Order: sequence, then C-alpha cells, then structure tokens
Amino acid sequence: MAEPKAKRRGFDPLTAAAVVFFLLAVGFAAAPALNAGPATLAGLLLLIGLAGVATLGLFVLRGQPEPVSESEPGADKLIEALTEPAAIAAPDGRVQAANAAWKKVLGGANRLPKTGSSAASLFAALGAARRGETGRASIRTNGTEHEALVSPLGARRFLVRLAGHGQTLALPAAALEVINAVSTARSPPPKVLDAFAAASPFGAALLEGEDPFEATILEGNPALKAVAGGGEVGQAFGELIEPASRADAAQRLAAGGHVGALEVRLAHDPARIAHLYLSKSDGRWVAYLVDVSEQKQIELQLAQSQKMQAIGQLAGGVAHDFNNLLTAIFMQLDVLASRHPVGDPSYEGLNEIRQTSARAADLVRKLLAFSRKQTVQREVLDLGELISEFEVLLRRVLYEDVKLVTDYGRNLPQVKADRGQLETAVMNLAVNARDAVRTHGGGQVKIRTARLTQEQAHQLGYPGAQGDQAFIEVSDDGPGIAPEIMEKIFEPFFTTKPVGEGTGLGLATVYGIVKQSDGWISIDSRPGEGAAFRIFLPVHVPSAVSPPVQPVQPKRPVARDLSGAGRILFVEDEDAVRGVAAKLLRARGYEVIEAASGEEALELAEEHAGQIDLMISDVVMPGMQGPDLLKQARGYLGAAPVMFISGYAESEFSDLLEGETNVSFLPKPIDIKTLAERVKQELQKAA
Repeated sequence: MAEPKAKRRGFDPLTAAAVVFFLLAVGFAAAPALNAGPATLAGLLLLIGLAGVATLGLFVLRGQPEPVSESEPGADKLIEALTEPAAIAAPDGRVQAANAAWKKVLGGANRLPKTGSSAASLFAALGAARRGETGRASIRTNGTEHEALVSPLGARRFLVRLAGHGQTLALPAAALEVINAVSTARSPPPKVLDAFAAASPFGAALLEGEDPFEATILEGNPALKAVAGGGEVGQAFGELIEPASRADAAQRLAAGGHVGALEVRLAHDPARIAHLYLSKSDGRWVAYLVDVSEQKQIELQLAQSQKMQAIGQLAGGVAHDFNNLLTAIFMQLDVLASRHPVGDPSYEGLNEIRQTSARAADLVRKLLAFSRKQTVQREVLDLGELISEFEVLLRRVLYEDVKLVTDYGRNLPQVKADRGQLETAVMNLAVNARDAVRTHGGGQVKIRTARLTQEQAHQLGYPGAQGDQAFIEVSDDGPGIAPEIMEKIFEPFFTTKPVGEGTGLGLATVYGIVKQSDGWISIDSRPGEGAAFRIFLPVHVPSAVSPPVQPVQPKRPVARDLSGAGRILFVEDEDAVRGVAAKLLRARGYEVIEAASGEEALELAEEHAGQIDLMISDVVMPGMQGPDLLKQARGYLGAAPVMFISGYAESEFSDLLEGETNVSFLPKPIDIKTLAERVKQELQKAA
C-alpha cells in the first residue's frame, strides 16, 4: 500500500511574524558588541552566542508541528462503520469525529467531559491507552452512567466506544430453548439428609409424601429419637406429634399463615414442646424438630414472676393507702373512747369497731407481706429449734383427726430471717394442708426440715440455688392441686375454699415472706397424691471478722406517763391522720406544728430553726419525700430526733437515710397510745 504524500506546508502569518521579531531581538542584542568592536574577547563571545541562539530559534520555529485538524480524512467513515456509539478523541479530550449513535447518547459536544468523576475516570483510561492498553472509563450524562472503552488509534488519536449499546447477538431458537430450560430447571429432590442435618443436635428427618404429617420417614438423624422418642424408617412422621397439636399444626400449614416454626407437642410426652420447621422439595420434605420445652418453661416462669410482681405492687399500694385510713380510724376511736368509758352504752359498739379494725389491719399486714413491703426484724435462727418450739402450737391448731408428723434432718443450718414471719409462713401452710386432708375425713400433715446441697436443691425444685440451702417442706396426703389452678395458687384473694372459710391471703402471704427472706418456694403436687410446699432459705454463715449477730432485743419498756412537753413538727399529707394525731398530742401537753407537705414543712423548719424538739414525718408524700425533707431541713433541726411513720417497710427507704443519725421508724397503722409512747421515748433519749 503506497504511503500517502505529505501535505505541503502553507504560509502561516503568525509564524512569519514570530521569525521577524526573533531576528530583530537578536540584532538588538548584538548591537552593543558590534559598537564595541569584535576585537575584544567579550564582544566576540557575545556575537558567537547570539549566532547560535538565532540558528536554534529558526530551527525550532521551522520544525513546529502542524496543528491537528478537527477532523482528518477517513475518520468519519471509520467510526460510522461501528454499530455502538464511538468517537475519535485527541490526547487533550477534543472529539475529532463521532458517529450518529455517539451524538444521540452524548449530544454534539466537541470534547469529552473534563470535570467531575467522569474526567478522572477518562484521564486514567487515556493514560492506559497511551501505554498500548485498552482503558475503561465511566461517562455520566443526563443522570445515566455509560461504560467507555478507550483504545489507541495511531500516534495521537484514541478510539472511544460506549459498551453495552451495540446490537444483541441473535441466537437460534433451539439455543434459546436450551438456555430457558437450564434457567428454569428445578433441582432434583433430595435423596439423603445432608451432612449438617445428619450431625445436628436437633431432630431432622427426610420425608416422602405430599402431606408432611402423613408422609413416611425415609431417613432420620440420631437426635430425632432423643427429641421425639421415635423416628424409625417407614414410620409416619405425624405419629411423633400429639394428635390435637398435629391437627392444629396441619390447619395452620394449610392456611399458609404461619411464619417460621410450627409449635407442636410431642406424642411420647405431651408436656414437651418442640418447634417444627418444614421445607418441601418436589414431593419430599425435610423436617426439623427443635425441643424448646426448657425455654418455654423459663418463659412461663418469667411471665408468672412479672405477673406476681405487678400484683405485689398493686397490693402494696392498696395496703399503704389503707394503712392511712386505719390510722385515722384508730385515733378517732381513741378520742371516742375517752368520751365513752367502760359502762357507757356506746362502749361496746366502739369496742366492736376496734376489733374489726384490728382484723382489717391484719389483712393489710398480709398484703404487705405478699408485696414484700412489710417491716422485718431479722435475727439468726436455728432451723431445728424454730420448728421444734413451733410444733407445740401447730398441734393445737390441727384437729384431732389430722396427724402431725415431723422429720428433723441432721446438721440443720442457721438462717437469718424474721421469726414471726417464718412462723406465720409455716402456720399458713400447715392450716392449708389440714383443710385439704379433712376433705377425705382425716389424714396426715408432715413437716420436714433438712440441709440441702446445691444439687439436691436443684432436684427438689429450686433451679437457681447457689450453695447449701435450708429446707422446710410442709406436705399432706390430701387430694392434691389441680393443674389448672396451679398458676393462680399464690395470687392474693384466690381461694378454693367455700365462702366464709378463707380470705385467699394465706399462700400469698407465704410467697411474700419467703421472697422477702431471699428464699424460694416451689410446689410438687399431682391430683390424688397430695401436695408438698417446699421452702428454700439461704444458709446463714457467721462472718469470721464481725461478731455474731445478737438476737433482737426485747421492746422498750412502755412509758406509763404519756404526757410530756416539747415542740413537734408533724408532717403528714393525709389530713385525717395529721389532724387527729396533732389534736391528741396537744391534749398530752405537746406543742404541735402541722405541715401538709414536705415543702411546707421545710419553710416551717426554717421559721422555727433551733426550736423544734422532734420531727414526725410520713415517708411517701406528693412532691418532696420524707428522706429528702430530712436532708434539707437537718440544718434547721440541729440534733433533734426524727421519727418516720409509713405504711411501707423501713427497708424501702433505709438506703436514702445513709449517713443520718437520730432517726427512728414507726410502721402504720398506729394508735395514739403507741404514738405517744414513742414520742416520749425519743424526747427522753434526746434530753
């Protein structure tokens, strides 16, 4: 192929002007040397140098490359032959030629994008093309990304093509059928369980049949027998599931509304619950059975615990408010009793009211015990001695046709608990057992005590036991407890006894006492085989550093003279309690300043700073609470004693009194005699 002739260079005015001005510049520079004469060495050297510069300048100007034309002959024909959008570009990004497809996609721009992410991508692609490689770039236009291929095309030209815009390759119909068949083909049904399912710790089975519960087992892993108690080859898979549960699961599966696992009960033990996962593949099923019985049991225990906690909070709140009412009733009875002494026609009626109010106060104490807000006085008790001394009273409570049997274990431990509360718990359990066995015309009530190891406690129903446990069991040989009422057995006011024979607070009180003693209670009962209530208490271990805990000291001697002198700041938000208490204290010689809130009491304390001998305050009040009042008013009270009165247990707020001294507590409900005794005792101690 013949080489094309070189293009003749035309006259360029700009180049000619540059040559003229260059020669003038050289002549002007040589003028000083010519005037000085070439005889001098400096002038001669300057002339030689200028001659060399002039020669080189003319050579450079003569060899300047001819600017590349915007479009070289043949370029348009080259790119128009391509089906995809294509263009020929110069190294600086100028588009020299572009076909119609390129202009349709990217418009008629005369250069490639030189800003944004497209510019950086094109720069890298052009660099690769200079090295003889095919570069890839991303060109973005009108919100669309286009992949561009940049390849070298001669010394200073590059071919830029947009990929993916060409015509698709037409395939024969037979080839398309093969491709469609491959893409829509279904995997063959499984023949065996995969290695993961075969070695899994949960039950897995391969089934054959359209209905998974009627399908036969082709293969089962070893764990299937441990979980479901079966799973032999050829056995119907539905036989492993309890019938009622199987029917329910089949209905949910047919409805298609289930999500995830189907919850079923197992045929070999309906008490056990499993999650069933099913996966179908062309007439065969893969079934997975995961035993979740323990998880369900924990969930039920948690739900029961949360329900009991909510009921306890409700019971505690009701008891607190009722204690305020009972306090007002007792104090008003004291006022009326002074007006209607023995022999007065009204005395007998007032006495009946007092006895009824005392019964109501006993119910409130039981509610507080259930809600674990009852005031406790813990002491170190020997478990064997406690039950032995209490046995005499229990024999009087049980009827003659009910036999009491006691079984004392060896090496009985000590426990730290409230003696009265623990005796009340055992008494309530014994009375319930007595009433249960008498429905059969007589029977036996047994009390057993022992020291249990952690493992033994786990086996007897205390899953969270840590270390040795003190054990008290009250059992009977009565009819037992029906499963449907087992969950409600500790709820307050729930009872199966006839109307008038029980309040429904006996077992609720036991529950609260055991929990407040940091213990655990469980039930073991089956219909017709009696019931056993088991109490677990932590074993008390005396500290080697601190001295052993001394038994609770007896109550202070009762003050005979209930009158006195002193200024008392009485803070109580219940008007009925505050008004009558202040009135009765004034009648005994005291000066009483009343406050209906903590904020009002703080102002009065500041007003009478250094003049208050005793502050009596409720604990729970709207706004400022009793402990907060004490901390802010201590500067005005000085060393004056403070007595809190509340329907809640002292332990509910004792941590708020850390660092405080000269503080005592009096639980509600209270009468004026008890209040006057404690007031005089506190003032005498402070004197």
